[in-house]
Amino acid sequence: MKVAVFSTKAYDRQFLSAANSPIQHELVFFEPRLNRDTAILAAEFPAVCVFVHDQVDAPTLEILASGGTRLVVLRCAGFNNVDLQAAADLGITVVRVPAYSPYGVAEHAVGLILSLNRKIHRAYNRVREGNFSLDGLLGFNLHERTVGIVGTGKIGLILGQIMKGFGCHLLAYDVYRNPELEALGGKYVELPELFANSDIISLHCPLTLETHHLINTEAIEKIKPGVMLINTSRGALIDTQAVIEGLKSGKIGYLGVDVYEQESELFFEDLSGEIIQDDIFQRLTTFPNVLITGHQAFFTAEALYNIAETTFANITDIEQGRPCANEIRA
Repeated sequence: MKVAVFSTKAYDRQFLSAANSPIQHELVFFEPRLNRDTAILAAEFPAVCVFVHDQVDAPTLEILASGGTRLVVLRCAGFNNVDLQAAADLGITVVRVPAYSPYGVAEHAVGLILSLNRKIHRAYNRVREGNFSLDGLLGFNLHERTVGIVGTGKIGLILGQIMKGFGCHLLAYDVYRNPELEALGGKYVELPELFANSDIISLHCPLTLETHHLINTEAIEKIKPGVMLINTSRGALIDTQAVIEGLKSGKIGYLGVDVYEQESELFFEDLSGEIIQDDIFQRLTTFPNVLITGHQAFFTAEALYNIAETTFANITDIEQGRPCANEIRA
């Protein structure tokens, strides 16, 4: 199948080309993101392959459909950037990669926890400047602390396994209980109880209408003072302005995020020579107890290989008329 691949970086081309070698789909790589302005590039392509920040809204889908596109292939798990109803109305099939880096994302969350707790990011800069003072670097033992996990699918479960290894107590919230987490000793509770009793809260739930701004002013009022808040899931789970107020008041003691609700204008690009116009993001970077990474939790060799492999399996299933387990519908 002829596939227009948008939002490609060098690493995308490397892993996608390698995985496609035995299959021989016809790939054409485009660096720009897919949106209503760039959709014309996919004219006469039966399929487009997109990533998390491509805009697959109704106007974009209409342009794709008029050019002959009948398949949208997401090389990611999230699909909140796709208008599924518009796709269905236009006869466009949408498929995704539902799980590709659960260990990578969970391990990155742990990295944020350890770095924030022991001030590793600050110590690194101090030592490079010849400053070996320990003032301001005091941390705490993770052993016997309580970790609240919001969302206990594959990633949340793996985080629970890792934190259990540190000797932590586990609280959990999810619409569906995971018996494997309960077998670890994890206790399912309602969100107010999780907020009130967790020393660390880590978010691993999808972004839906119900979870949008899950961490807001009301939630912050309920959390344990000095809590560590970690988000490696979706940026809009957090109301950033409310979190900034929580940091200023001291109610939130630490914040570690790999995602940001307005990240589409920032992440995956080198903006080091530009003036960033997002004042809210810039305010976040001024706090000494905030650690931000640029949506890299998924970024492991294993994940990129799994993404590429599943992406082409999805394309081949659709091309050959087979049912695809990773199809998503309105």
